[in-house]
Amino acid sequence: MREAGFTTAREPSMANKVDLHTHTYYSDGMLSPRELVMRADEVGLSHLSITDHDSIDGLDEATHAASEFGIEIIPGVELSATLGSKDVHILGYLFDPTNQALRKTLDLFRRERFGRAARIVKKLNMLDMPLSLDSVLERAGHGAIGRPHIASALVEEGLTRSYGEAFEAYIGDSGPAFEPKYRIAPEDAVEIIANAGGISILAHPGWYISEDELVMLIRAGLDGIETVHPAHDTDRQRFYRGIVSEYFLLESGGSDFHGGKRNDYSNFGTYTVTQDVVQAMKRRLFIQ
Repeated sequence: MREAGFTTAREPSMANKVDLHTHTYYSDGMLSPRELVMRADEVGLSHLSITDHDSIDGLDEATHAASEFGIEIIPGVELSATLGSKDVHILGYLFDPTNQALRKTLDLFRRERFGRAARIVKKLNMLDMPLSLDSVLERAGHGAIGRPHIASALVEEGLTRSYGEAFEAYIGDSGPAFEPKYRIAPEDAVEIIANAGGISILAHPGWYISEDELVMLIRAGLDGIETVHPAHDTDRQRFYRGIVSEYFLLESGGSDFHGGKRNDYSNFGTYTVTQDVVQAMKRRLFIQ
């Protein structure tokens, strides 16, 4: 049996609130890993997973900060995949962060994100939008660069009136400056996570994944489903828990917290699961 590998300097929190879906400024969130851990302490979380998009760069900082507060950090990541014409996000948990294949994949994603941003900026320039790539990179900071950073740059430089207009008029899926992002098949995401020793969870299926598509993903090796999420009402949660039970899957959940313009601060500490969910994941991987 392999050990979980995370220790704390203080006694663990006695709370039974767990958030397994959050983001920092290493992807498209607003807070640093340390700031997020401090908020987790304020709302009484016992376990926290930072699931940045295609990045695990915040893991070490979060783990170090969590040791001060008695919070256990669950290694996490959110990988982008494509099912037909749909975006599908696969959450990975409890993998080995030093796994070289995983790290190479995340490095590839980072390079592809940069290339996509450069192509979008070039298209905007051809539309007489004088935006520079350096301006976008400045907004991205530590994060994996994406369209939200481009939208922010467009607004802050007075090239569009609002964040929504940036997407609707220019960089959204049907906009003239749209560029598709690099994606992999869901089964490839599941395999990458499994080969790194982790488990894979389908993120926020909401109403956009049909039951037939869900069965396809389960057959591809998916370990579980995110049942608790701000996009899931009580009926959706009940439905996905039924699927979890029927197929002997794991469940997960969290706030999908980003902060900033999304104004989702009230979700953090509200959309949670219990420590039983974490223990079930560890048992699946024979982690003590």
